[in-house]
Parts: sequence; structure tokens; C-alpha cells
Amino acid sequence: MTPWQDAGRGLALAAGLAVLIALQPAPAQAEDSGPQGLSEGQEEAVRALVREYLLENPEVLIEALQLYDERRKAEAAERQREAVTAHLGQLAESSGAPVLGNPEGDVLVVEFFDYRCPYCKKVAEDLRQAVREDGNIRLIMMEFPILGPDSLVAAQAALAAHAQGRYEDYHFALMAEPGDITESTVIALAERLGLDLERFRADMASEAIDAEIRRTYELAEALEIGGTPAFVIGERIYPGALSLHDLLQAVALSRENAS
Repeated sequence: MTPWQDAGRGLALAAGLAVLIALQPAPAQAEDSGPQGLSEGQEEAVRALVREYLLENPEVLIEALQLYDERRKAEAAERQREAVTAHLGQLAESSGAPVLGNPEGDVLVVEFFDYRCPYCKKVAEDLRQAVREDGNIRLIMMEFPILGPDSLVAAQAALAAHAQGRYEDYHFALMAEPGDITESTVIALAERLGLDLERFRADMASEAIDAEIRRTYELAEALEIGGTPAFVIGERIYPGALSLHDLLQAVALSRENAS
């Protein structure tokens, strides 16, 4: 018999005793009745019995909390799956968000990331390798600057590079920057890559880029994504950094589910 089954028997015993207590004939001078029809004395006896059982079997509480946590996670995953399904069209849009990999790929991978996030930096090369190895991934990059003003500057700069057709080079170079990312960092990188600096600065401040970043914020909120990196692969959300193996496995699972 498992501890959970044993716990169930114990709690059932406590509940049964509570019923028996409730069915006992009332004394000649009854005490005040509680909210369940039990007298205060009967309620106290049931509480004492349940407390004693739980103190003797604390694993019951641990298993109950674990079960609650599992249910809570399952419910959250289902909510996110429904949200992904509802917003799949918006996720797949490429009007403003950069698209890497195979534009006609059969598996959609969407990454929400921040250039100042160390985990995003860590996963960047694995993600690029996964796209190259698979060859049939359509990768949409969602600039999601949530780690302060410098993150916003970095996102604006990357999208400004995108406006000049140099997003992939700029993105991975910026992810590889070892130090803090500031406005001088992003300008220096644009100059190093030979971008038109006057246009670059103008695009960074443009309404179109601000609108794209706002769209990403709204999608992240709808999908209950609050951290980076986060991946949408198929109909599932994968929070946190994924290894090359995990990325390819998630893509394979998405293909399998689609077929």
C-alpha cells in the first residue's frame, strides 16, 4: 500500500469518526452547535484526531502539496496551450518580427529573448545550430526587452539592423558581446558591420520599431510568458534555456504531433 493510499485511509477514518460523533445522541444540556451540526466539543475532538494523524504521518502533507503542485503546473500548461492555439496566427506573422531559418519551414519556433539575459546568450549558438541541422525550421525572433533600459536599446538596435537586412549577423554578434550592452555598444557594432549609421539611428527611434516591441509585450502577456528565454514550439511553450538536444527533440515532437 502506498503512503498516499495509507493517508487516504487515515483521513477517511477521521471523517468517519466525525460522522459517528455527529450521530451520537445529544447530551441533556447540549453545547452550542458548530457550522456542520457538530457541537464545539465534537468539532474539537475531530480536529484533535485529524491533527494527531497528520503529525504521525507528515508524508501525507508532503504528498498532498506535491499533488497540488503537479495539478497547478498541468493547469498552467493547458492554459498556455490554449493561448498558443488562440494566438498562433499572431505568432506566425512576420510583418515586423525577424524570421531566420527556412521561411517555408514545416515547424514554427518562436523565441522570446533579451540581449542582457545570460541564459539567452547561452542558448543562442545552440539555437542557430538546431536551425542549421534541421533545415526545416521557421524561426521567429521576438525581441522581448524586460531587463531594463539597456535591453530596450539593444532590441531597438537589432530591429534597426533588420530594417537594413542584417538582422542575423547583428543578432548573433550582439549575443556574443561579453560585457554590458549600452547605446555606444550597439552603435559600435552597427559601424563594425558596415550599416548606414544615420538610418540606423533614425530607425532605432522609429514608431514602427516601438510598435513591434509593444506587440511582443502583448503576445508575451497573452501567453503568460514572464521571463527569458522562452520558446513556443508547435503548440507548447518551453520556458528557460534549451540545449541543442532538447531543441531538436521539441521540434521532432511538434512534427510528430502535427502528423
